[in-house]
Amino acid sequence: MMMSRRTPHRRLRVAIVGAGMVGQSLGRVLVGSGDRIVAVISRSKGSAAKGARFLRCSRHGTTLDVIPRETDVVMITTPHAAVGAVAQDLAGQTLLDFRRLAVCHASGMLTAEVLGPAAALGAAVFSFHPLQTFPRDFSPQTIWPTARGIYYGVDGSPRGIRKAKDLARRLQGRVIQIPPEMRAFYHAACVVASNHLAALLSVVERMHAELQTREKKYFPVFQPLIRTTLENIGSTSPARALSGPVARGGVETVAGHFNAVAQFAPELIPYFAAMSLETVRLALAKGSINEQNAERMSEVIRQYTGPSTSRQERS
Repeated sequence: MMMSRRTPHRRLRVAIVGAGMVGQSLGRVLVGSGDRIVAVISRSKGSAAKGARFLRCSRHGTTLDVIPRETDVVMITTPHAAVGAVAQDLAGQTLLDFRRLAVCHASGMLTAEVLGPAAALGAAVFSFHPLQTFPRDFSPQTIWPTARGIYYGVDGSPRGIRKAKDLARRLQGRVIQIPPEMRAFYHAACVVASNHLAALLSVVERMHAELQTREKKYFPVFQPLIRTTLENIGSTSPARALSGPVARGGVETVAGHFNAVAQFAPELIPYFAAMSLETVRLALAKGSINEQNAERMSEVIRQYTGPSTSRQERS
């Protein structure tokens, strides 16, 4: 689905609290869209100054009193454990006109409720979690373009939601409204989509290393398979894109896989078993196997989910 195109709008004045990867990336996209970062606040002077340079902002510091009165939006992009304290401190900034101010945070776990101190003073508040990965091992210069055109998980007051939609448009993105009671579940889904994907590929890397082939890097070898699978899922669904021995009901092949994994990488058996069971459920939902096939494969898998099995015991 195409993201909303940027339309002409009044230049937004944004203060960013938290000069880490998320704050710098979103701020840089806003600057590129014609908006202005009016203050950068961080725990250390060096971090604040570095973030301000990256965001072409002259005003920075370690305390919230550097936020100018004419600010339109305060984006709190600190770790989620600090959001509540920042919101409380922000409410103590008497020079700010909260009735015209929007305040948001970028935490995936927290709802807009944590911004209650600002809301009590009249601010429009909303959560604004970017559905994107911002690994600390990369530089902001490398990461920030990936913050364009993404979704944001939001909740808040009706006025806050309107502000969230406007902010997302300026970031060339869209919002997905998350019921507050589902916030942790939503964030868990994000973890599956990103963190668990990284873990999955680390398993592929581990298995490739065991092959001892001349191709030392695993990713070029498996990238076409990964890419085509994702494209097929994107154009249809996970169930329709599913192929392979489980989808075909290949019990003997599945048994052979488990025997090989137990022999060459026994530490991967718990992961391989859990994912194999999920694949059986998906194949059953797809309709490519029947209940009898599913039970036979599940029985093979369950044989390997007891006490750890060593190489020597399975070889």
